[in-house]
Amino acid sequence: MTFKPKFRLLSVLACSAFLVACAGGDVQYEYPDTSGKKRAGSFYEKDDPLFGEDGINIFGGDDNPAENNNGSGNGIGVNSFLWRASLDTISFLPLASADPFGGVIITDWHIDPSIPNERVKLQIYILDRQLRSDGLRVTMFREALVEGQWVSQSISSRTIRSIEDSILARARELRIQSSA
Repeated sequence: MTFKPKFRLLSVLACSAFLVACAGGDVQYEYPDTSGKKRAGSFYEKDDPLFGEDGINIFGGDDNPAENNNGSGNGIGVNSFLWRASLDTISFLPLASADPFGGVIITDWHIDPSIPNERVKLQIYILDRQLRSDGLRVTMFREALVEGQWVSQSISSRTIRSIEDSILARARELRIQSSA
């Protein structure tokens, strides 16, 4: 019977010692040197700012379009012409998510007022930094309201192809406008 209070005291002391050991001492953080000087052995050995000389460049290409007219830009990981063309083409749909660095655009469900028993949703993937037809993939979901429940419906590949063609045509227009 005397073992129980001793065990309790010993476990409280052990837990206290563990918590004190986890508290740690002085923690020193190494902040990057923003003076532009290189520090040997530092993770910050570049003279460039974080996203290039002009900061984040989300929708534009290079400063000189004659040298780089593919729309890749410094700020996003995908082709900027495809990105802007995708957003322009699906501007009537509500956006659920748009990631310019990963090249993913996801819309929310949209119900056309002329067809209230049907709704559609799109996912657009921009797969490349070059303006190419295989750098774009569109996935479409369509559901119909049947007896109060949304039921998945098939979608023709021609419908998806026409959306991709519309985006590619708009991207070509944007590229031509930027080089003019």
